[in-house]
Amino acid sequence: MTQSFTQGNTLKKRMSVLVFLKGTTAPLVLYVDNPQALYEELSQILKLNSQTSKIIEKNTLGPVKKVCIQSAQICAVALQEEAYM
Repeated sequence: MTQSFTQGNTLKKRMSVLVFLKGTTAPLVLYVDNPQALYEELSQILKLNSQTSKIIEKNTLGPVKKVCIQSAQICAVALQEEAYM
């Protein structure tokens, strides 16, 4: 029974960037062309921990089409691999 379900369905994998913001419980999930580059950019901003915050504006491919985040509000960033059909 399990074989008949999985034979015709091929699972694909995609990467998303999870941005955790201060004061929220759920992360912001961003789908972009190059998730590794966005992850590196956002993690570099976290490492610098600058006293002056800046606005980060990005175009995305998922349900959220454009996002604008204040850098001082980002508390963590993660890469997530997920399967889909």
